[in-house]
Amino acid sequence: MSIVQGTGDQADTLRQLARTAKNNKKADSASAGGLADQQGIRVISVTSGKGGVGKSNVVSNLAIALSAQGKKVLLIDADLGLGNLDVLLGLSPVYNLNHVLNGEKGIMDILIDGPAGIKIIPAGSGVQELTSLGQHEKLKLLDELDMLEEQFDIMIVDTEAGISENVTYFTVAAQEIFVVVTPEPTSITDVYALIKLLATRYSEHHFKVLVNMAKDSEEALEVFRKLANVAGRFLDISLDYLGCVVKDEKVVEAVKRQKAVTELFPDSEAAQCFATLARRVVENKTQGRVKGNIQFFFRRMLDCAGGN
Repeated sequence: MSIVQGTGDQADTLRQLARTAKNNKKADSASAGGLADQQGIRVISVTSGKGGVGKSNVVSNLAIALSAQGKKVLLIDADLGLGNLDVLLGLSPVYNLNHVLNGEKGIMDILIDGPAGIKIIPAGSGVQELTSLGQHEKLKLLDELDMLEEQFDIMIVDTEAGISENVTYFTVAAQEIFVVVTPEPTSITDVYALIKLLATRYSEHHFKVLVNMAKDSEEALEVFRKLANVAGRFLDISLDYLGCVVKDEKVVEAVKRQKAVTELFPDSEAAQCFATLARRVVENKTQGRVKGNIQFFFRRMLDCAGGN
């Protein structure tokens, strides 16, 4: 028994050393090639202070619009337990992230095809699965993520709404944080509470604001100004206005038909908003804020879950 355990420990140590060497090689290459090479895959977390703001709808449509811009996009449904990206897009996944975490499937086995060539990792059934992972399982998962690193340009993480621990560790592990807010006063209040928590407890100071369901661009800008004014008085943070998606009945119809509005009604006002947002995301790359790659994201997620 002790021999088997020792062999496992040696294997884990070798894998860790190999990963360290690989990361060092990437770092050396980045130093030679500049910031653009260093960034690699962009990991973007999309979150909100409350439910009902259309966050998952924003995520799916933004991903499709980014794909139309020539980007290879991976979505991860990080609402562990109540994920709905697959429902929104009319998909029926057989496997999800839990099947990877418990060793039944590899990461490539659970990827599902979405519209316009995007790929999706469906949500698991509960964050408690993460806490049961041992070091060997964590390393196995991180090894498998190497396969995804080379295949995608952008990974978008759709978190659950609110300020739970689940939301914070997915958000803090990402390179960029997009917050979705609507003109409703409760939405503005709740997203401010989320930003305040991330700033004061987790030292996050850079956020990009996307206003959803706005009557028009003027209303969206007014929402951003309200949020920025309050944050400017009480928090040491940077808020950037990413843009808006106007309220459009075509979005409601698309949701009922379990399709993305960008796919079903590409000429609609909302679809045009998503196209504009995608262009801004492509043009507005992170500048000097690289926190890590896809492995870094999942390592932070696993560490925060408190496994061995």
